[in-house]
Amino acid sequence: MNIRQAVKMAWKSIIGKKGRSMLTMLGVIIGIAAVMTIVSVMSGYAAKTMEQFSAMGSNKITVDIYSYMYEVDENGNMISSGKDYFPDLYAYCKSIPQYIVGITPEAQASVNVVYGTKNSANFEWSWDEMGNMTGQRPPDVYYVSNQYSACNNLTITKGRDLGELDVERYNQVCVLGSQAAEVYFDAADPVGKFLQLNGQNFEVVGVYAPRVTGSDAQGSTIDNIILLPYTARRLLGGNRIENFIIKAKDGVSTTEVATRVRGFLKGLVDPATGDSYVSPDDRWQQSMNEQMGMISLVLGGIAAISLLVGGIGIMNIMLVTVTERTREIGIRRAIGAQRSSIVTQFLIEAAMLCGIGGIIGILLGTLGCYVAGNLLFKMTIYPSASVTAGALGFSVLLGLIFGSYPAIKASKLQPVEALRAE
Repeated sequence: MNIRQAVKMAWKSIIGKKGRSMLTMLGVIIGIAAVMTIVSVMSGYAAKTMEQFSAMGSNKITVDIYSYMYEVDENGNMISSGKDYFPDLYAYCKSIPQYIVGITPEAQASVNVVYGTKNSANFEWSWDEMGNMTGQRPPDVYYVSNQYSACNNLTITKGRDLGELDVERYNQVCVLGSQAAEVYFDAADPVGKFLQLNGQNFEVVGVYAPRVTGSDAQGSTIDNIILLPYTARRLLGGNRIENFIIKAKDGVSTTEVATRVRGFLKGLVDPATGDSYVSPDDRWQQSMNEQMGMISLVLGGIAAISLLVGGIGIMNIMLVTVTERTREIGIRRAIGAQRSSIVTQFLIEAAMLCGIGGIIGILLGTLGCYVAGNLLFKMTIYPSASVTAGALGFSVLLGLIFGSYPAIKASKLQPVEALRAE
């Protein structure tokens, strides 16, 4: 018997018992669909997160310099005190311009922002069951330097950016993110207008272009920011600035700068009064990729259990098929059929069963990816070609593995005994 005849016979056997064949393939269908959906959705989530990292800027190094010293302010609140390390860190970074694009503090300010009737103290917001933000979240206000935009991939779309003189002269100016500008000024041009921050007037000198656009902007707060010169902290108050961002020129420079800054801070920060941490942002990305990979493996392993169940179902139904066709096997062996042709026939039938189940599972998995991507991430996700090809190949391999025992058992039947079977 040649391969073509074996395929025809296998197809005839599958079509002849449609209900039984479909139930046999069910485990494979569910397993393939589940694995494809999980792997593709996790890949989509990782890609979405990478986009957000890219929007915030790459080749960044986060520097945290903590103080163990605290004092009580006039309101009775404990605030961090101690030496301001930014001038020293800034001077050191200026000494290695071949590696660095910019450096800035990034300290969140706890202030009340008012313009006309809009008061951030009255904003109410929450997250719904689908993970979408409802209401209006107050903007995040940061003390920064004039190099903040260079460190975070920000571009001015209206007015101007913060300047070095704004920092040196303690100018009461601010630059708004696109969402913050929309919240307070709607469609009007905010440049030249004044916001009240804790009762102090700050002139809006510029607006940044949005980093997240379209449906991705829903629920995102990356552009809901107000940036002040870090010297405004003397007027508005707040904790000592402990968080800084350094933007390196490239990936190689990121590693070099991180090493150099660690060594510099080790000699600068007294371990009796504080501590410092230097963390390249690509570590967070690598850690996230590792975590996503582990989650994918765990969830994929759980889904693969249904594939194992499906494989056992294939083996079971093929054993039933061998029993049903014992006389046929005996006749074929009696007229000279080789054991290899019997094995080939049953292996092809098992592989076709799993292959058809795999194709149906791929179609369902593709649909599941599309639905999950739009519901969870507001983006369209489709399985990659490699995932699709791998799923189909694995389903066929599953049929060959679990169909091998029934095929070998069928080939070992003795012609005389097989012909006696009822």
